[in-house]
Amino acid sequence: MTIQKKAVVLVSGGLDSATTLAIAKRQGFACYALSFDYGQRHRSELAAAQTVSGQIGVVLHRTIAIGLNTIGGSALTDPSIHVPTREAAGIPVTYVPARNTVFLSLALGWAEVLEAFDIFIGINAVDYSGYPDCRPEYIQAFQKLANLATKSGVEGKPVTIHTPLIDLNKAEIIQRGIELGVDYQHTVSCYSANNEGAACGVCDSCRFRKQGFLSAGINDPTRYQHLSDTELNRQS
Repeated sequence: MTIQKKAVVLVSGGLDSATTLAIAKRQGFACYALSFDYGQRHRSELAAAQTVSGQIGVVLHRTIAIGLNTIGGSALTDPSIHVPTREAAGIPVTYVPARNTVFLSLALGWAEVLEAFDIFIGINAVDYSGYPDCRPEYIQAFQKLANLATKSGVEGKPVTIHTPLIDLNKAEIIQRGIELGVDYQHTVSCYSANNEGAACGVCDSCRFRKQGFLSAGINDPTRYQHLSDTELNRQS
C-alpha cells in the first residue's frame, strides 16, 4: 500500500495560496493547511482560508496567532499607515517585515512534527517584485537554512520548499487555478477588504487581481464594496 506524502501548505485565503493548495493536491500530497492571524487589517481572509481549505480538501487546517502588529512597520499591520491606491517605486509599504520568514519557520516546525518533507508557499516574483522575501534567492537561502536547522535535515531527510507560482504572472496563475477547479469567488486578496470579504478594488493587490482576470480572459468573480465598475476602472 502506497503511503501518501504529506505537505504543509501556507494558505492565506487569497488567490495565489488557493492556487498553490490546488497544485499541491493535484501533485498527490496529503495537504496540511496553515494560516496565520498575524494582526492583519482584516480577518475576512482567515475566513476565506478556512473555506478554500475545505473546498479543495485538506487533512487538517490550522491557524496560528503570532501578532506581527505588535511591531508594526507595514500598512497591513499598522492602521496609521495608509494602504496605497497607486503603484510606487521601491519596496511597498504593504511589505510586512519578516513575515515570510516567520511563516516559513512555523511551517517548518509543523512539517517536522508531521514528518512532512515538503512545504508549499504561493509567493510570486513577477507581480510583487518589490517584496524582498518573494525572490527566488530568498527561497534558496531559506531552503539551505531549513536543512541546517532541523533534525530531519541533519538526518539526511531534507525538506523542500515549493514555490510553484514564483515565475508566473497573475493571468497565468488564474488560468492554472481554473484548470484545477479553484473557485476564486471565495478567495480574498484585498488589503482593505471589509468584514464580509468584499474588496476595495483600488489597492495594489486588487489591481493586480483585476488585471489578471482581464488578461486571462476570465470573468472576475471578486465581490467589490460600494464602487461601481466605472469608478473601479477610473481608479485602477
